Amino acid sequence: MTNEEYISAHQSDDVRRLALASVPEGVDARWCLQQIEGRQLARRKLPLWAQTEGVYYPPHLSMEQCSSEITALYKRRVVEHLLPAVADRQSIADLTGGFGVDFSYLAPIFAKAYYFEQQPELCHIAKHNFPLLGLTGAEVINADTADVAVWARRHYTLLYIDPARRDGVGRKTVAIEDCVPDVTTIQEDLLANSRLVMLKLSPMLDISMALRRLRHVSEIHVVSVKGECRELLLVLSLCGGPQQITCTNLQTADPTICCIAQEAWLTHAECTDEMGDFIYEPNASLLKAGVQDFVALRYGLLKLHRDSNLFTGSTLCPSFPGRIFRVTAVSRFAKHNLRQLLADVQQANLTVRNFPATVAELRKRLKLREGGDTYLFATTSANGSHILIRCHKVVKNTDYDTF
Repeated sequence: MTNEEYISAHQSDDVRRLALASVPEGVDARWCLQQIEGRQLARRKLPLWAQTEGVYYPPHLSMEQCSSEITALYKRRVVEHLLPAVADRQSIADLTGGFGVDFSYLAPIFAKAYYFEQQPELCHIAKHNFPLLGLTGAEVINADTADVAVWARRHYTLLYIDPARRDGVGRKTVAIEDCVPDVTTIQEDLLANSRLVMLKLSPMLDISMALRRLRHVSEIHVVSVKGECRELLLVLSLCGGPQQITCTNLQTADPTICCIAQEAWLTHAECTDEMGDFIYEPNASLLKAGVQDFVALRYGLLKLHRDSNLFTGSTLCPSFPGRIFRVTAVSRFAKHNLRQLLADVQQANLTVRNFPATVAELRKRLKLREGGDTYLFATTSANGSHILIRCHKVVKNTDYDTF
């Protein structure tokens, strides 16, 4: 049996079980298991790649760290906005190639494309995969791009960097200085050799800290998918102008929010003790960017407490970027009040915001199972009182842009 025959026969099998089973003579077990696992992950994460026959997949860590197809397409759209004229897209260099997912979506819109990667195995995979994906002119370069001299021989329209966010023993890192390469030490070289620099950074990174470490940041993109914050993208350029923040929530009906960073960060929504008919919970991108108050004011909403990040209003705003709930009742945390509020509730979806107990602790206290159509928010009101809000989720338009 050949490797391909074995992979084809077991492409949907549990890789962990296959790893414990014997393999036929002539089959490279390590390689085959890597390909089976890679194909299974690609069906969910990279559907176009999964449909391409003959694609080689890398070890699990590279598959885990690579971008999804939808976030790669978002980066492509950002670049097309930054460089709307085709004639301006002369060359791109991906200095941290990895599996090459982002590169495969960005390279086709440039006249010349260079992929740099220090691991020989990933370079071998890239050389095999790129022609299958239509990237016949891409140049694959096996080199350590922490060495400026390796890539600084040319001038590029765009330099793309996704620094490795793991230390020497495989532990995850977040700070820019702890990633490889450390962009803070080469940022001037990057801009000396390119018109634009795009950085993909950890969604856990504090944006204000990143701006203190990096000069010439012109755009900040906070990218979520189905409500989960996935990527923080920074665009560096020598052009002046105020920094712009873009918050997007892909595969949802939420609108993309764009605003001037300093203006949004200096905006504070007014707090209220009066509960409106609706509760508004900003999506993950808005909270990560710290622009939730600015957006709430756009929709005419008031804040329940300065630290709660929950907003209220008596008008339904169906385009609000986040979850919306219709309030049915509100209770203080006194036993008789809670008993009345929850008399007919055996299960509920419970959320805690600015409240001195965890979800698990509160669920145990209230004796509620998880799930159902009832939603409960345990939070603190503007006057400092602890309250429980009972509500039902408003179903928003489910049509969204899939790129």
